Amino acid sequence: MKLIQIIISISIAVFFLSTQANASDAGHTSEAMEHAGKAQAHGEAGHAKELLEHAKKSLTHAKAAVTEHANAHKHMDEAIKHLEEAITHAEAGHADVAAKHTQEAITHMRESAH
Repeated sequence: MKLIQIIISISIAVFFLSTQANASDAGHTSEAMEHAGKAQAHGEAGHAKELLEHAKKSLTHAKAAVTEHANAHKHMDEAIKHLEEAITHAEAGHADVAAKHTQEAITHMRESAH
């Protein structure tokens, strides 16, 4: 009974703590946290087999979250480059070229949001 209460408490905490993570990385961070919490609860209850199962699931989701964050980071880096180019061209009076760079920046920003 205590194990069920621990799992429910951890799940509720993970839900409230991971709302932003859920929105930003398609849920992998949230899933990783949830499985890590379950692994911890099983470990505290002495259930090594269940801990192992949840820890492996948490690791899988954590690795996926890292990949998604890296992809998002790459797109924002590209967006920044295009915005810098847009500024350079706008300062030189090349509005048409600056507009194209701005559009590219927007495209990369959208991609970063997955």
